Amino acid sequence: MSLAIFDLDNTLLSIDSDHAWGEFLLEQGAVDPVAYREANDRFLADYEAGTLDIHAFLEVALRPLAENSPEQLAAWHQQFMASKIEPHILAKGEELLARHRTRGDTLLIVTATNRFITGPIAERLGVDDLIAVEPEIVDGRYTGRVSGTPSYREGKVVRLEAWLADKEHTLDDAWFYSDSHNDLALLELVAYPVAVDPDPSLREVAEARGWRIISLRD
Repeated sequence: MSLAIFDLDNTLLSIDSDHAWGEFLLEQGAVDPVAYREANDRFLADYEAGTLDIHAFLEVALRPLAENSPEQLAAWHQQFMASKIEPHILAKGEELLARHRTRGDTLLIVTATNRFITGPIAERLGVDDLIAVEPEIVDGRYTGRVSGTPSYREGKVVRLEAWLADKEHTLDDAWFYSDSHNDLALLELVAYPVAVDPDPSLREVAEARGWRIISLRD
């Protein structure tokens, strides 16, 4: 039994769920329509360029969680799943998960998107476990701050190594599927790195190193 690790955004989904959540909040009138849209789009561009300041991003991205009640957030997330996520779950991604599941592999999503957004998505996909950015919760409410190391770039490696500490799995027989050059640090550590509909930077590295390249798009 191996460990099958998956990035989420633009890998198992055809969109970036963090950016989509920002768009959803804008549609609900829950955030400033000018400043938040500008920041949401700018941070996505920074991520794609590999220049994202993760802490500056999280300061903006986690604020709406602190400004709204758990009940409101839960209601919004149900709508978000139906309107923004379900249409963008890739059928071939689900087939890939099913193949690993049938083999008896442990399925793990490692994402730089926060757990509030991604927890229900991982559950919908039937994935065993999730490593995500952890928004801090105090007395049942989000504070707007992050707890621990954000699972972004090298932070994914840090968080994964902590997760592996009490598991039987190692990376010597692990798969990792990702679309992004931001995940190179983790791709380089696993036995079976797979570039999934890769961005140009990752495609170049994958081709140079002979990594497998696949598409999950229809």
